[in-house]
Amino acid sequence: MYGLTPFTIKNMTLRNRIVMPPMCMYSAGTDGVAKAFHFSHYIARAVGGVGLIIMEATGVLPCGRISDHCLGLWNDEQAEALAPIVRACQEQGAKMALQLNHAGRKCEASVPAVYAPSAIPFDEGSPLPHEMTEADMRETVAAFRSAAERASRIGFDAIEIHAAHGYLLSEFLSPLTNRRADGYGGSTENRCRLLLEVLQAVHEVWPAEKPVLVRVSAEDYEPEGMHPEEMARVAALIRPYADILDVSTGGVVPTPPAALYAGYQVKAAEFLRQASGLPVITVGLITDPHQVEEILGNGRADLVALGRELLRNPYWVLNTARDYRIDYDWPAAYARGFKARR
Repeated sequence: MYGLTPFTIKNMTLRNRIVMPPMCMYSAGTDGVAKAFHFSHYIARAVGGVGLIIMEATGVLPCGRISDHCLGLWNDEQAEALAPIVRACQEQGAKMALQLNHAGRKCEASVPAVYAPSAIPFDEGSPLPHEMTEADMRETVAAFRSAAERASRIGFDAIEIHAAHGYLLSEFLSPLTNRRADGYGGSTENRCRLLLEVLQAVHEVWPAEKPVLVRVSAEDYEPEGMHPEEMARVAALIRPYADILDVSTGGVVPTPPAALYAGYQVKAAEFLRQASGLPVITVGLITDPHQVEEILGNGRADLVALGRELLRNPYWVLNTARDYRIDYDWPAAYARGFKARR
C-alpha cells in the first residue's frame, strides 16, 4: 500500500505517509502550558502508527493564541511541558512537528487587543482588530523566531508555519483581509512579505537539515479572495524556505465551501504540487484506505492527513495494516491484538 510506504524529506524519514494534522484541543491551561491530556492524546496516535504528528496550533505570543486554552511557546515553562510529549511519541516511532501560529483577528483569548493587517473584524460578533504597525510586525517576526528556537531545543523533527485558515499570516496573504497601502499590502509579493520575513527569521535558528512546512489556504471561496492560481505565486516566493506545503482551504472569511465531500481539498493540493514542485500534504474528510491509495497512487499528493478520523480511531494505521494483511512493525506491547486474524 502506498499509504504505508516510507517518505523522506531532508533528514526526516517517516515510517508511512499518514499524517495527523494540527487540531486544536483547547485543553491547555490559561498559561499555555500542555497538560497530561496532551501526553495521552499524542502518544495514542504515535502508538497507533501515525507517520507524522503535527502538534496543534501553538501561539508565539499571548495575543497569538486562538483561545485561552490553546498551547503557547513564548516561554521556557511551556517548552519544558512539551518536551516529554515529543520524546515519548518519537520513542514510539512517530516523527513530531510543531505548528507555530499567530491568531491575528481570530484571537479569542483574554488579551487587551487583537491584531490584523487591516482593521476589519472577522464577523459581526468579533472585535475590531488593531491594524498592525511595522513595530508590531517586527515583534511578531521575533516571536516566531524565538518559538522556533525553543522548538529546536525541545527536539521536534519538523516545524510548520501556520499561514492558513484566516489567522494572521493568512490574513496578510488574502486580499479580502489585507487592505494595506504600504509595502505589506497590494501586490501578491507585498502581501507575502510578512510570511517571508517569518520564514527567514525561523531559518536563522532552525536546523538546516530539518524540514520546514508551511500550511496554506489555497481557496477563500469568495470571488475577490485567494484562489489556487495566486497561491501558486505565493508558493514560488516562499519555495526557498519551504520543504512541504500543507494544503487546506477556507477560514479567512466565514464563507463555507460550496460542497463538502471526502477529499474536497485534494484538487487544490494536486494543483499546488504540480505548480510549485514542492511535496504536499492533503487533507479534508478523508477516512478510507482506498481514498488514500487513490490520492497517493495517482501522484496527487505526497502525504495524506486524517483529522477527524484519527480522533475517532487513533489506531487507523495499525487497523488498516491488519485489515489488508500487511506485515507491519507492530508495537511489541500491542502485537498480539493486531496480529490476530479474528
